[in-house]
Amino acid sequence: MDLYNMLLARLPDEMTANIVYYMVVTVALLIFCAVLNFIINRLVLKLISKIIRSNKLKWDDVLLETKVFQRIALIVPGVIFYSFALFYNGFSGTVQKIAVIYVLIIISLVLKSILDAIDKIYRQNPVSKERPIKGLLQILEICVYLVTGIAIVSILFDKNPIYLISGLGAATAVVSFIFKDLIVGFVSGIQLTWNDMLRIGDWVEMPKYGADGEVLEITLYSVKIQNWDKTISTIPTYAFITDSFKNWRGMRDYGGRRVKRSFYIDMTSIKICTPDMIERFKKIDYLKDYIEDRVKEIETYNKENRVNTDLPINGRQLTNLGVFRVYVTNYLKNRVDLLKGSTTMVRQLAPGENGIPIELYLFIADTRWVNYESIQADIFDHILAVVDVFDLRVFQNPTGYDIRQLKKN
Repeated sequence: MDLYNMLLARLPDEMTANIVYYMVVTVALLIFCAVLNFIINRLVLKLISKIIRSNKLKWDDVLLETKVFQRIALIVPGVIFYSFALFYNGFSGTVQKIAVIYVLIIISLVLKSILDAIDKIYRQNPVSKERPIKGLLQILEICVYLVTGIAIVSILFDKNPIYLISGLGAATAVVSFIFKDLIVGFVSGIQLTWNDMLRIGDWVEMPKYGADGEVLEITLYSVKIQNWDKTISTIPTYAFITDSFKNWRGMRDYGGRRVKRSFYIDMTSIKICTPDMIERFKKIDYLKDYIEDRVKEIETYNKENRVNTDLPINGRQLTNLGVFRVYVTNYLKNRVDLLKGSTTMVRQLAPGENGIPIELYLFIADTRWVNYESIQADIFDHILAVVDVFDLRVFQNPTGYDIRQLKKN
């Protein structure tokens, strides 16, 4: 008051004195807040940071990263202005309201930082990939902002918050319409998590949205997927409930990735094995035992049934395609990079205009994409390279090379 009276005596009118007085008080409080803020940041927060970084705990480091302590320090200016509001004379009530609103906003930011810290700490746990909680934390964050907003409005209009809350009941239909996507996303997020339909790190395919890659984040509103070309697809959470998608997690859990691929054999190259071919096949490691046992079995059958073997068409005979299928089967079963105990099959499909499809059905023990493709290529490289050993030909449409060879001949 002494300051005010001094200004009133020296300045020409009361209005000017009031303006200068309030400016001086405000500047003085701001300087006081700046000094305190400097002390807190340079001494207190620095000491807290040093203590946190020196211990072995990890969760308190996250509190530093999310700036929880820095935002708590921001409450101090609001407390100072509220405490010294009496210096504003008739405007003390208004200053206190502004100070309280400021403190409420800072508290909401502190709570947001704490929720972010909880999310980061939880993500360090392996269970976070199976049960993400980001959507739930976002709901809590919205509740914090909603409560803060109601409190601020009640302070501004001097109304009891209970009356404001009761008034929200009448606006439920409007709120439901406005936040329809938010509500649907929240329910969908709960279904995805509860039914274990989606986890962080899952390989997901969703052609409708052009998504094919790993799940990075599951939030209240959307699911973020990093495609294999390193682009990011953001898909609404509810789309995973209303639309179909493929999750490759089962393949990874099984430990093997399936190969189901065919190649075509020219039907004109299939024939009954001659004695010379049989003798040649006996020298192949993967066929030696099979050929010896099979030849004995066929000879016994033909003798017992008095089959005239002068013509190969009579009785039971080996074919080069049948021997080739046995060779490929034994070759696959002796590979160490196939999943043990899984189905391994070489089957013949219905003939068509491109020849006879020979399909390989097997599981590679390495699910990593690069390794999987490399192993698969090695298998087919070998098979296609040995086809002519069995006097078979792989079918393919004529190429420019074939036409040039025909012209030369």
